[in-house]
Amino acid sequence: MSTLKILVVDDEPGIRSGVSRILRNFRVDYPFMDEAVEFEVMEAATGEAGIEIIDTGEPDILLLDNKLPGIQGIEVLEYIKKKQKNIIVVMITSYASLELAVKATSDGAYDFIPKPFTPQELKSSVENITKRVFLKKMTNKLQDTGKQIRFTFLSVLSHELKAPLNAIEGYLKMIRDRQNGTRLEDYDIMIDRSLDRIQGMRNLILDLLDLTRVESGKVKRNIAQVDLTTIARTAMDTMRPYAIQRDVTMNLQNDGPVLYNCDAEEMEIIFNNLISNAIKYNKEGGRVDFTLGRENGCLFIRVVDTGIGMSQAELEKIFDDFVRIKNEKTKNISGSGLGLPIVRKMIDNYAGKIEVTSAPDQGSTFIVRLPIDKPCS
Repeated sequence: MSTLKILVVDDEPGIRSGVSRILRNFRVDYPFMDEAVEFEVMEAATGEAGIEIIDTGEPDILLLDNKLPGIQGIEVLEYIKKKQKNIIVVMITSYASLELAVKATSDGAYDFIPKPFTPQELKSSVENITKRVFLKKMTNKLQDTGKQIRFTFLSVLSHELKAPLNAIEGYLKMIRDRQNGTRLEDYDIMIDRSLDRIQGMRNLILDLLDLTRVESGKVKRNIAQVDLTTIARTAMDTMRPYAIQRDVTMNLQNDGPVLYNCDAEEMEIIFNNLISNAIKYNKEGGRVDFTLGRENGCLFIRVVDTGIGMSQAELEKIFDDFVRIKNEKTKNISGSGLGLPIVRKMIDNYAGKIEVTSAPDQGSTFIVRLPIDKPCS
């Protein structure tokens, strides 16, 4: 049995004692974990007392109220960020506003739990954080460990595939037993949902394979001069059926060849991920513009979409492993949370950079810069 330390910083004794009581006998256990996780809860009534425990007790998770006597919760967040503490922070406050959410997330807050919260809401949040802690540690160790970590990674994969497989099995049994009648059209929704889950599983498998390739560093890279325009056209042709389904127009905005020394397969993975996201998070009747060119001694790749966009708080998270942006507009969009982390790690292999600008309802722009003769600024 392993233990994660949770620090509750709240000036309300009832909140602190409630968290301690709810988590006292709570355990988190997944099939891919070697052992279950239990929780040691520490308490602080002020931000100052919380910082003292952070410096001495090194909690793994911080449940933090913003309205505190003395220094505020947002100041505790700023301290954690300044000291580069490896702590996952969840705000527990009834005073959360959009401005606070943006500020807190940019300073390291992972999630919010509104007051008053139910025991199940608290347990669900802690359970998700525990899985995130485990997966992040496992990903960080992937390069330095051997067969055991690979086995664990496959265990995670099997766990993540279990829910969609169960759903598909349930739909097939309903179709077999004709539970909705004998008309084929009565089962269209079940068929569509099954196909969506199959596509989601396929994407997860491909993303995990790509991540394993990047993290392991053991696959030989085939560096040669290739035409990125050709690779871009191939990637767009691959994504065209998806774009047609989403009623999104794609445009390649360069005329001639763009030659670059690279691994063609890596570039195709980068292009596929950027284009796929630009389509996935677009609006009906939207547009994706893909541009290749040279500028200041660097190659640049620009992907612009007219989609739903992201807030500054969401932008802070998009390159973290297994993280997906969750809001009202994305609740029906599936994904593994690995595409953009894979893109960034591959770009790092070329000493390149990736930048993102976005705003809600105004689309997003991804710009990749790869060095040709000198480092890209």
